[in-house]
Amino acid sequence: MTQHRAPENRELLRFLTCGSVDDGKSTLIGRLLFDSQLIFEDTLAAITRDSRKHGTTGEDIDLALLVDGLEAERQQGITIDVAYRFFQTPRRAFIVADTPGHEQYTRNMATGASGASLAVILIDARKGVLTQTRRHSYICSLLGIRDIVVAVNKIDLVKFDQDTFDRIVGDYVTFASELGFRSIVPVPISARFGDNVTARSGNMPWYHGPTLIEHLEQVDVAQDLGAKPFRFPVQWVNRPNLDFRGFAGTIASGRVAPGDQVVVAASGKASRIARIVTADGDLPAAEAGQAVTITLEDEVDVARGDILVRPAERPPVADQFAGHLLWMDEEAMLPGRGYLMRIGNIWTPCSITSIRHRVDVNTLEEHAARRLSLNEIGFCNFSAGQPIPLDAYADNRATGAFILVDRFTNRTAGAGMVAFPLRRASNIHHEHFTVDKAARAALVGNRPMVLWFTGLSGSGKSTIANIVEQALHKAGRATYSLDGDNVRHGLCRDLGFTAADRVENIRRVGEVAKLFVDAGMIVLCSFISPFQAERRMVRDLLGPGEFTEVFVDTPIEACIARDPKGLYAKAQAGQIQNFTGISSPYEPPENPELHVLTAGRTPEECAAEVLDRLRGAGIAC
Repeated sequence: MTQHRAPENRELLRFLTCGSVDDGKSTLIGRLLFDSQLIFEDTLAAITRDSRKHGTTGEDIDLALLVDGLEAERQQGITIDVAYRFFQTPRRAFIVADTPGHEQYTRNMATGASGASLAVILIDARKGVLTQTRRHSYICSLLGIRDIVVAVNKIDLVKFDQDTFDRIVGDYVTFASELGFRSIVPVPISARFGDNVTARSGNMPWYHGPTLIEHLEQVDVAQDLGAKPFRFPVQWVNRPNLDFRGFAGTIASGRVAPGDQVVVAASGKASRIARIVTADGDLPAAEAGQAVTITLEDEVDVARGDILVRPAERPPVADQFAGHLLWMDEEAMLPGRGYLMRIGNIWTPCSITSIRHRVDVNTLEEHAARRLSLNEIGFCNFSAGQPIPLDAYADNRATGAFILVDRFTNRTAGAGMVAFPLRRASNIHHEHFTVDKAARAALVGNRPMVLWFTGLSGSGKSTIANIVEQALHKAGRATYSLDGDNVRHGLCRDLGFTAADRVENIRRVGEVAKLFVDAGMIVLCSFISPFQAERRMVRDLLGPGEFTEVFVDTPIEACIARDPKGLYAKAQAGQIQNFTGISSPYEPPENPELHVLTAGRTPEECAAEVLDRLRGAGIAC
């Protein structure tokens, strides 16, 4: 293998290739590696052998196999995971992310785009601009990429036709005119044969622009992060002994030196930098991109997740904000459902309070929506579990990007970009009263809590809860019942039975139940509440030991046979949509505090089991 010798101070450009399926992204990267003479002879021999087994180029070497390393990728001829490759020329070094074009793996494309400064959008000359081309371009715009190369690939398959190239470029530029790109450079290429990739093609005398590698070598995408406001997200509190306490992390933006005044963004606690410590010794100054440990002159309370900033450059701190969201989970996003959010080094509960609009990636039109499905993009309002320092993503990627994680599966459900804090969140404060929950509970001799009865329609939830409440009332306990049908006459009368409405129904009931608990009462809630996420959301609203989940487990056959309201018959006849157990799922509790099996038992026997549980918890009934 021979290799260009590059200057030691060469610039590094991070870029990604993206576009629709089979547009030739992996082949292009393979061509760049091949022409840069960065392939070892044994690797080339292996690729030659694999080309006969998996290749799609006849007797020629299939350069895509240099990047598609997964067996599934080779068998299907598609890219699934993000592949990163390094190559260099005499003028520049490159790290390129080969991202999948298949719609199913859009989340992986977003991962590759999040660290790139430039995107090469590949378009098959035979197919033109497709939906996935538009989706990837919109994601690039959201993620702050401002320089685009439109590589019209497989130009050889349309006989190097200039009219085809011009038409595709015109379609793309028209679509992308509203995306805010700084530059769009079109290049006609054949990744398979190398036309206009690293060498100018003699097959297109009508093209006078740069080759792809010429443009990548000269394009200026530099961002002076050092000139931006100082942001230092604390990743770890370094305390090796009693005499040293430092805060380790990577400077996201700005510059800093010992003696500079800083504050903790969330709390406003102020101090000055004493030292900037590294493994190679103390530094006189540090700037964006450097991993350091900072010590302060004062004993200020700083923890993982806090951000050190300059006093005059404090970011907004809010627990509600608006932002763009790319949904990555096969299970739809529903407003009101609880997720975990990671922003910087902070983990906090979070929910989407409303979807302002969903974006049609084909037309960039904004549409009303009540949910986001896989790969859809929306502009939403978010509510976090704690006040968080926020920067707009357009101003700072490090402190303006976040992910949402499903609390049960730990899957990354969505990726978001902060737009702006909601000022209403900073004008609302908790009012503390002298008479608190403990005082109210003591007055009535109660241990406040929620008894949450969940199960299928007709399982006997309300009947059992009613018997339990009678016993508690007779024993002098202060109680209140919230029932699924009753709240829909008032509090939730505006809601239907879609998945989104069910989530909002339980959210409202959970907030009301929390108020009753704060009043010192025992609250009996009888709701189908089919989704684990919403039951978990209500549990998280309350304190330890204040939520008891009672799973009223009745076989659906028994519920259908009982059918006290005639609902199952209507649902089976198609007269009721989204009916739990028939056309909508029920997710049974995995670890309820009480699992009541009703088969062959009377409601009184089932209620006695609940009362025994309460007595065991010290509640006289």
